[in-house]
Amino acid sequence: MRLPGKVAVVTGAASGMGEAIAKLFAREGAKVVVADLVAAGAQRVADEIRSSGGTALAVTANVAVEQDVQAMIDAAVREWGTLDILVNNAGIMDNMMPAHEVTDELWEKVMAVNATGPMRAIRKALPIFMEKGRGCIINIASIGGLNGSRAGAAYTASKHAVIGLTKNVAFQYAQQGIRCNAIAPGAVATNIASTITSPSPFGAEKAGLGMALNPRIGQPHEIAAAALFLASDEASFVNGAVLVVDGGWSAY
Repeated sequence: MRLPGKVAVVTGAASGMGEAIAKLFAREGAKVVVADLVAAGAQRVADEIRSSGGTALAVTANVAVEQDVQAMIDAAVREWGTLDILVNNAGIMDNMMPAHEVTDELWEKVMAVNATGPMRAIRKALPIFMEKGRGCIINIASIGGLNGSRAGAAYTASKHAVIGLTKNVAFQYAQQGIRCNAIAPGAVATNIASTITSPSPFGAEKAGLGMALNPRIGQPHEIAAAALFLASDEASFVNGAVLVVDGGWSAY
């Protein structure tokens, strides 16, 4: 096992990449808080982890709500006494809205989930990590945070913000034994597409121009494997990195 006895919080863990990460971490010995806005989904994943011999706790959390973020981290500490790993995975899309169509409401909603949520979770976790002199943060960004038109304006800006936050935290807390890295997935088969309800024809056309270059769609377990590496001691000298996991799509 690569994470024996570690305590991890994974957001957006009721499905997709978050579910895969939570289940893999549990198989590798971690005690996992399965946090998600969808209570039934979080409970299902936690139950499946426990039925497979792992240790998990389901917590209902909307990462756009400060109280939920506080409660999510507090649940891990209350249940298992500490926190070792934070995975900020929860995220939403933005209906491919270009800058001339984006509304304040959409912009603020996407930023709240994709950027402010991770910031608040990191802010809550850091004092725990600082006191113990170690900790690991993994932010799920996107190749949309490295490029300009993989989605709409709000999603693109939010994922650029996540990468900037990752690098800032990585350097500023490195000497306190805390690592902060990001994974930038390409197109992955998850239900995040369900958050695309009424896409902008203009934005979708522009964002879709590169899809023909995509070698293939990734699977959640492939992102989970990257997260496991970053969470493990094997990545002890990896800090402030953005690990692109996109099947070569952005290599063209």
